[in-house]
Amino acid sequence: MGSPIVLGIESSCDETGAGLVRDGRLLGHAVASSMAEHARFGGVVPEIASRAHLHALRPVLGQALAAAGLRLSEIGAVAVTTGPGLSGALQVGLAGAKGIAYALGVPLYGVHHLAGHVAADTLAHGPLPDPCVVLIVSGGHTSLLLVRDLARDPIRHLGDTLDDAAGECYDKVARVFGLPYPGGPAIDRTARTGDPRAVPFPRPLPGSYDFSFSGLKTAAARWAEGHTGRELPVADGAAALQEAVADVLSRKAVAACAEHGVGTLVVVGGVAANSRVRALTEERCRAAGIELRVPPPELCTDNGAMIAAVGDLLVRAGAEPAPLDVSIDPSAPLEYAALHPVTAPAVAV
Repeated sequence: MGSPIVLGIESSCDETGAGLVRDGRLLGHAVASSMAEHARFGGVVPEIASRAHLHALRPVLGQALAAAGLRLSEIGAVAVTTGPGLSGALQVGLAGAKGIAYALGVPLYGVHHLAGHVAADTLAHGPLPDPCVVLIVSGGHTSLLLVRDLARDPIRHLGDTLDDAAGECYDKVARVFGLPYPGGPAIDRTARTGDPRAVPFPRPLPGSYDFSFSGLKTAAARWAEGHTGRELPVADGAAALQEAVADVLSRKAVAACAEHGVGTLVVVGGVAANSRVRALTEERCRAAGIELRVPPPELCTDNGAMIAAVGDLLVRAGAEPAPLDVSIDPSAPLEYAALHPVTAPAVAV
């Protein structure tokens, strides 16, 4: 009969997502974003995000089921993001997932949000090679990982962001350049008419697999300040900034593949949708004889399909479901794909 249909629910930030996966195949998914509500604040407001999830969760679930041609009663397992993310936002998704799992009498699995991004690629390109190097680039995370069996093995970190992630750098510099939020897509659009060699922005931490984009952000701000009283060549600044970020990300990722003898690089996360990151990484992988896998743009940003993909892997691997008192961990480190934190009991004083 095959594996059960897994429902995945994602609510870690400003997207409410639901997806349905079975045996590695995406059956249907839907996403609602509250990004427009945050735009006037220049970033995500946690309370607004939480309220948006409350309003969106049920409609999004209905849309995902309709897209898959399924009924709620056909779901055989539920997976939900339990961290990291905004506390209130995570609580909304977990409460909804628990309600569905308990009502249907099916197992519930807690999933690490970043493992979801890794698993998103399996929905487009099939099982991950063992091993593979994964570059996660999103609004809050930039990590270089060595991944074996995602459902069973620990995830090895080769490098992580030490301060601002790539997506944060884009958002903050876009604000300085007078571009709208979110900054990543705005920078990408504006850079198309600019000269990537116009500004010699720095390439941070050249001798390490760790990432640091705070200095690049500051350099871009100082460059903009230097044009006070004159017209700011925004397109050139955006193109040069994007080139610096893409150069750092692709160079380190390809070097990690070479050092560890890995023939496949997987690039995931919201910034993986950036056109220059994709193009330069593809160019360097081709030159190095490395296979590059990048999910389609709609699976790069936060979505429920990626969480369902992890749940599907966990189910097929025979992993233990989450305990009844599973909670959230807003700052959970990425160690395993499954994330089943529980609230510590209160201590009498």
